[in-house]
Amino acid sequence: MTVLDPKRHPWMTTPETRAVLDALGGEGRFVGGAVRNALLGKPVADVDIATPLHPEEVSRRLAAAGLNAVPTGIEHGTVTAIANGKPYEITTLRRDVSTDGRRATVAFTTDWAEDAQRRDFTMNALYADAGGTVLDTVGGVEDLKAGKVRFVGDAVTRIREDYLRILRLFRFHAFYGKGEMDGAALHAAAAEKAGLAQLSGERVQKELLRLLEADHPSRALRVMAASGILSELLPGALNIARLEALEEIDANAFFTPDPVLRLAALLPNDVAVALAVVQKLRLSNKDAIRLEDIAAAREKIVSYMSVKEQRKMLYRIGIPRFRDRIFLKWAEDPKASNAINWRMLLEVAATWPRPQFPLTGRDVMLAGVPQGPLVGKILEEVEDWWVDADFIEDEFSLAERLKAVVQATAY
Repeated sequence: MTVLDPKRHPWMTTPETRAVLDALGGEGRFVGGAVRNALLGKPVADVDIATPLHPEEVSRRLAAAGLNAVPTGIEHGTVTAIANGKPYEITTLRRDVSTDGRRATVAFTTDWAEDAQRRDFTMNALYADAGGTVLDTVGGVEDLKAGKVRFVGDAVTRIREDYLRILRLFRFHAFYGKGEMDGAALHAAAAEKAGLAQLSGERVQKELLRLLEADHPSRALRVMAASGILSELLPGALNIARLEALEEIDANAFFTPDPVLRLAALLPNDVAVALAVVQKLRLSNKDAIRLEDIAAAREKIVSYMSVKEQRKMLYRIGIPRFRDRIFLKWAEDPKASNAINWRMLLEVAATWPRPQFPLTGRDVMLAGVPQGPLVGKILEEVEDWWVDADFIEDEFSLAERLKAVVQATAY
């Protein structure tokens, strides 16, 4: 018997958790990720609960206990309880009646083993009661210990129920797997890869970016590439080696993985490919602009840039874009000894106060230039000189430069 010690897992006994479980009258068990992560000693973020109670009864009991009940997925048996602002997803035990590769029609049940049979991986089909006793009807505990991401039951059947499970297989292996991937799971994923075309770009995007948050996603991505799955998702000649280098940089310097930057590292430096990925994955405007900008970057960046060159580029392209370029150039640098230089460039970006250009259009007009497009042109030329002069602060020099530019410009 496997038991979680509530004293070692505070999320099991917080007042909010107790309030929700008490409202269910002992008819609820923790399920899925919370149990899995607790068994591994990993942080638990979301706490989900399974229950044999029907959604209507769940809502009634929550309301009777003074808790808010939100019908977030009522057709699939899910009610979200809100206790002191904290959400708990409560889902009725169920079995799949029919599936189409994207969504399922379900029927409710009171059988915990039957509910486990419809889940994706054995490590996610684990339940724990309030006292921590774990219910495992599919061998999930042993698979979890072994780092084996294994489908519940027949792998092909599980995948055909929802083709997103192909991507989830690789994500879970990247986060929890050890050694080689489960053979049956990999064979089924490769055989059913054509089903990925049924998925929305948003669902694929979410799963792929979550995969890229793993410490070393390239290991899973190489298997995806070898099995022909990765080419179903991303076009172009992918640069897994550059992604691997970026992963090592993150690991060695304790940087938090940036999934969009890692996606950019994986893609070739080709704007057309970036645009295709943006469309295919339905990226947000913010992420789309960033991905396209990185693909179009052509600035000359080396680890030994002078301080003046650093400041000039920071001023011209801004800190976020400068950081993106530094990370990818660092990942392309074969000399490990340059790491300290790249770190220093990132430090400059984090600490350099961007100067404010001291002149305005009014200064240009006071120098005798009538209002119009020429004012902006002259201002831009003086600003270019000011940047090249390393942001000189001498007011006399600025005034003299403005005067010279005005005199040299016909209008």
